[in-house]
Amino acid sequence: MNIGELSRRTGASARSIRHYEKSGLLVSRRRSNGYRHFEPEAVPRIRHIVRMIGLGFSLEEIATFSPCMFTAEAKGLCPEALAAHREKLADIERQISELESRRARLVETLSQKAPSWGPRSKP
Repeated sequence: MNIGELSRRTGASARSIRHYEKSGLLVSRRRSNGYRHFEPEAVPRIRHIVRMIGLGFSLEEIATFSPCMFTAEAKGLCPEALAAHREKLADIERQISELESRRARLVETLSQKAPSWGPRSKP
């Protein structure tokens, strides 16, 4: 199928599909007219890539995934996928903790009585 059809089937833009291909996550063949041709397996692969991006994985991280993580027939997560998901969850939880700490510091700063700066006063 061509890139337009692949885009329609997956909801991913042609630009995104070209980016996934450039990142090594997707393979196409060139027809004699120079147009890309994608095999039917590209549809679930792109859907999986989009889902993984939605979970917070970068294209660089997705490129390192084991082939088992792209298997549509897999029931549940393979050990490599499970480990990657747990690591991503831990990373997100660390980020949440850092943001909560920043928020608490900002709330504390804002709750302190602010000095009144006069027109000639300097901070």
